[in-house]
Amino acid sequence: MLGAQAQERVQAGAQQILPLHSDEDVVRLRKQVRDSMVAMGFGLIEQTKIITAASELARNTLRYGGGGEARIARVCDGARQGLELRFVDAGPGIDDIPLALTDGYTSGGGLGLGLGGAKRLADAFHIDTAPGAGTTVTIAKWKLF
Repeated sequence: MLGAQAQERVQAGAQQILPLHSDEDVVRLRKQVRDSMVAMGFGLIEQTKIITAASELARNTLRYGGGGEARIARVCDGARQGLELRFVDAGPGIDDIPLALTDGYTSGGGLGLGLGGAKRLADAFHIDTAPGAGTTVTIAKWKLF
């Protein structure tokens, strides 16, 4: 779960909201995440991890949630700064989160690596969902300054 302090310290006006309704939106999201990571001084390995996680979560938002949005924000928590990505949809929700995080499980035609893989690639990971109430997945990558 992400720290409440970090969520409280999102810089005013720094959040970007990007629609996720097409494959082109996923490409735009990947570019924006990369640009944000570069601007914050993250190395290539960290960039690649978060861009990969963002791509997986954006595709899940499209495939299983019927589309939605991604929110990108710089966050601070004490001596560290980071990038927080939030994927929001109004889809059917997830019935069983532990099962959904199990590698190989899929409720559609995917490989079943998206949620669990995104969790492993991020420093922080949280899912807020309920059947019929949509899903919000939040990840973050931290950097000490």
